[in-house]
Amino acid sequence: MIRDATEHDIPEIRAMIRELAAYERAVEQARATDEQLREALFGARPAAYALIVEDDTTGEVVGYALWFPRFSTWTGTRGMHLEDLYVRPHARGGGHGRSLLAFLAALCLRSGYERFEWWVLDWNDPAVDFYRSLGADFLDEWRICRLTDEPLRHLARQEKTAPGPRGDRGPGAAG
Repeated sequence: MIRDATEHDIPEIRAMIRELAAYERAVEQARATDEQLREALFGARPAAYALIVEDDTTGEVVGYALWFPRFSTWTGTRGMHLEDLYVRPHARGGGHGRSLLAFLAALCLRSGYERFEWWVLDWNDPAVDFYRSLGADFLDEWRICRLTDEPLRHLARQEKTAPGPRGDRGPGAAG
């Protein structure tokens, strides 16, 4: 069974985030707190949305998906970015991941979204094979760029703030 996450699911979601991070060999990077997740998923301006998948027989939470809308200047339409797809190891192979992706694909179409995108680590052969079996394209010509920590702070110090109001076009949008 797939359902929208509720605030009561936050501890379980955070636990699964840490499980996913451990699998991806980056558990030290999974620092989100329950309060941060509560604000991101259920605050006044949600940054993302989460689905929970439960085992039909036991009702146990066996996985989740966390996604947020994107916008393409090329198509002029929104799309969906899947940040996390996770099914607990003991429940893998039971169709839960495929069900979550099918649910999200249908949500994309109902919402008028033209793209459904996510990232996968190149060494995660089971996931790569699974996504290929669904017909996913791998965009090898694109590279992910990321600034964090000191490089992010260094670049931010170079900002030359223009006078006047910034408006409310998004967090920190230039005026």
